[in-house]
Formats: sequence, structure tokens, C-alpha cells
Amino acid sequence: MSDEVGRAFVPGHITGFFSIHEADDPERAGSRGAGLTLSEGVTVTVEPAAETSIELNGEFAAVESGRRVLDELDETARISAETTLPLGSGFGVSGAVALGTAYAANDVFGDGRSENELVTLAHKAEVAAGTGLGDVVAQARGGIPIRLEPGGPEHNRLDGVPTRATVEYLSLGELSTAEVLSGSTNRLSRAGVDALVALVNQPTLQTFMAESNAFAERTGLLTDEVRAVIDDVHAAGGYASMAMLGETVFALDTGLSDAGYDAHACKTHHAGATVLE
Repeated sequence: MSDEVGRAFVPGHITGFFSIHEADDPERAGSRGAGLTLSEGVTVTVEPAAETSIELNGEFAAVESGRRVLDELDETARISAETTLPLGSGFGVSGAVALGTAYAANDVFGDGRSENELVTLAHKAEVAAGTGLGDVVAQARGGIPIRLEPGGPEHNRLDGVPTRATVEYLSLGELSTAEVLSGSTNRLSRAGVDALVALVNQPTLQTFMAESNAFAERTGLLTDEVRAVIDDVHAAGGYASMAMLGETVFALDTGLSDAGYDAHACKTHHAGATVLE
């Protein structure tokens, strides 16, 4: 067992729209859709320990995806994750903990696994935990990823919108990913496929934002409070939508600020998850 620690950074990820694709094998299960990775994210530290424990922002956290990654690696460690992103609000924090744990544990324990192997481990862990379907593969890629096919690296297919952007966000509360995914998702998936086709035909940020907003409306996920904020941004001439799945509004450039809101600002993250020195 090493006395050192491993550290990794994983960008946050806002999903604009998605469709669900189930499979018995969690490596093949996942989602299609598109989103934005963020310069704000999660820094994960893994330190060898006799028993596994997980802390998030200094407090005990039952992040099952991170624990599943260590179980698959047959290692025990203390996982410490730090983030400024709101929790349970559509920023892919659970996926980031899983992927960051995989990268950092591989580094500190010297397991010698490739990036695709580690992304697969983290993707399977999050799918099995029921906390997400597509965040991990998007966070591994970075940029503005378009998930053309579901699953881990051996099965999926990714593309992206080739640009960078400033992003503002305003979190109004939490939504349970597990609860939404446990209900009937047929209408949601149909809307997600329609949005994906539109974005593939015209892969621009403006198309992404428009389809994301339409997806939120069609699926009934858009709450009155979120809708009011989005309408204010549109009235001010900006582009805004709802993060999936969270009570969060995100906007391009200074859209939220221009509409009079005290929003957090960051940028899209041009690279994916990485091990830190």
C-alpha cells in the first residue's frame, strides 16, 4: 500500500437534454444527449486507508458511485472530494466523484489501467448507483460533448460543438435524479432523441440552448420558478435553459446577470478529467 495520495480534477457537467437507453450490462446502458462541461468541477483526493470512507466538502457523504469504483479496483481508501458546485442540482457531482476516484486511485495504487478502463469503471459505478447515465463519459471528454450513442467507451460514440463559451448558472434547489429516472421515461426519451437530431443537423451553441429549452418544456420537467427565470433571460436578449436534472438555470455569456440575477460565472472546460500532480 502506498503512503502517497492521488488527486484528480473532473469538470462539472450540465446536461441540456437526454434520452435513456437501458441495458442489463451497465457498461452498455446510458444516455444519448448533449451538455456543457465546466471549468468549475470536483477535485478528488484518494489516500490509502484500512477502511473506505468518503467525504464531500469536509463532511461524510454516502456517494455510492465512488465506493463502487474502489470496490471494483479491490482497494480501500479515504476519498475526499471538494467542489464549489451546488449539490443535487444538475452539475454531475456524483459522476465526477466516481471518475475522480478512478483516476486518483489508479495513480496512487499503481493499478496501471488505461483511461478507457477507468472511465468504464466510473460509468458502470454511476449507472449501478442510479445517480446518472451520461455524465462520466462527458466529463472524461470535456468541451461541449454530444453523446451520439450510450454506454461506456467500448460502446458509445461522442462528438461535440467545436467552440468555447462563458456560462452563468443560478441554482434554485435540488431534484432527485434517481426519482426522475425511476418513473416512466418514454416521453422524455422521445423528446431527447428529437433534440439530438436537431443538434446533429446544426451543431451550434444556439441550437443546443434552443433544444435544451424545448426539451424541458416537452418533458414537463420545467418548474414554474425555473421558467420565470428563463423567461427573464430571454426577455433581456439572452439564451437560457434548465439543467438536467436540477432546479438550476444556466445561461450563455452574461444572460442571467443581464436579467438582474446574482449568478455564478465560469467557462466551458476545453479538456476532460485529469490527474493532478
